[in-house]
Amino acid sequence: MEERAARLHTLSVNHHASANQTDCTTFEEDQQKTYVIDTNVLIHDPNSLLNFEEHRVVIPMTVLEELDKLKSGKSHTAADCRAAIRQIDKVLGSASPEQVEAGIPIPRGPDSVTLGTLTVLMSEQNTASNPLPNDLNDNRIINDVVAMKALQPDRRFILVTKDINMRLKARACGIESEDYHNDQLVSDIKQLTRGYFEVPGSFWDQVTQVETEQAGADTLHHLSHGLLVSEILGEEVYPNQYVIDEQGFVGRIMSVESGIVTLKHYKAETLLDQEAWGLQPMNLQQAMALQLLLDPDVHIVTLTGAAGSGKTILALAAAIEMTVEQKRFNKIIATRSTPPLAEEHGFLPGTEEEKMDPWLGAINDNIEALHLNDENPSGSIQYVKERANIQFKAMNYIRGRSFQKSLILIDESQNLTPHQMKAIITRAGEGSKVVCLGNLAQIDTPYLSPTSSGLTYMTERFKRFVHGGSVQLNGVPRSLLAEYAESFL
Repeated sequence: MEERAARLHTLSVNHHASANQTDCTTFEEDQQKTYVIDTNVLIHDPNSLLNFEEHRVVIPMTVLEELDKLKSGKSHTAADCRAAIRQIDKVLGSASPEQVEAGIPIPRGPDSVTLGTLTVLMSEQNTASNPLPNDLNDNRIINDVVAMKALQPDRRFILVTKDINMRLKARACGIESEDYHNDQLVSDIKQLTRGYFEVPGSFWDQVTQVETEQAGADTLHHLSHGLLVSEILGEEVYPNQYVIDEQGFVGRIMSVESGIVTLKHYKAETLLDQEAWGLQPMNLQQAMALQLLLDPDVHIVTLTGAAGSGKTILALAAAIEMTVEQKRFNKIIATRSTPPLAEEHGFLPGTEEEKMDPWLGAINDNIEALHLNDENPSGSIQYVKERANIQFKAMNYIRGRSFQKSLILIDESQNLTPHQMKAIITRAGEGSKVVCLGNLAQIDTPYLSPTSSGLTYMTERFKRFVHGGSVQLNGVPRSLLAEYAESFL
């Protein structure tokens, strides 16, 4: 149990249990499906048992025991376990053991329409017929499914788990198994928005009709949505994306309304001349990212890209600029997901900031990088930390809090599940801004993939949000060595 519990930290689980019925035969076959949910699915999405439509959902007793063992503490995993237990209790209510065995209807939606049933499965006691030894919880769950299948051969039993090895063992025992895909919005990471479109040659050579207006110092272009999407870019557009060409034109999409796309005109040189706390962008992608970071009308910004592409230093420079110089925020809250061994921060000595220092070292490194050329770098660093009121917060203790007029900086957010990402972003109070940083090529948790990461989920969900923006940074400006390593290692 302890070994399995250690593997159940920050899980990323996805499953989509719907199937299109094309005829009566297919519908009848789908009615016979039984989904057996593993512990990591319930931790990843405590409401997952509601997402299997009209099918039967089974939770083995071993899963309830694991949830019970992991529910204590202030970690995200413990909180998700408690949420899953509450959801199961809400469905089962005061049902008798006989009713639970037969299946309790699952209420869904605002009208509490009942579709599908929930059953708690007692462990199989006949060890002689088990295909696997009962020494591991994974094996116990698989043995239970094998026993159910033997008793009800007319049904399709499907084990839903994020554990790849468990899926392999289940298939070896003749049991269907799948990942959980209900909150996976893209099937390929290449489908994820980059935040900008590159047009070869001149953008205006491809525009046949445009209306241009001067709004103060701003130049706005109004183009037909069909022309821009179908004939020029070839894909859908959203607010706060950019259109760039090889002639130095940069257009920021300000709105998409009534079939008209409004572009705000910029020159590449103008964007590259931006500055935040002494830092200037080194390429156009960084310049677009910096503009979104400094824009008071953009409340959430996502920066993705390879290691060394400038995500953290850009976000930190903009955060200090907006807090110290512009006084738009009262403090900077820096946090990140921590590995399993860091869940109990009591093992580390010192204050909360000192406990988080090993995990937020990148923030300190970039503060130092911004002041390397100062006459007294250590004094400058201490001055900035005090004036900007930079606070390091353990993500485990953020739940339930509300941060007003704060810039919330979430580093390494690719290691968060969609459920955890939501729990953090909803902490942003009035006048706050959230900046999410991550590299989808460096996911450290065993149950997450680039397509199922909370960073991917959040980026895709917020692409239509008029007060949100996302940029994928290119290149590795950190050093020639870092760039070569990123390309050839």
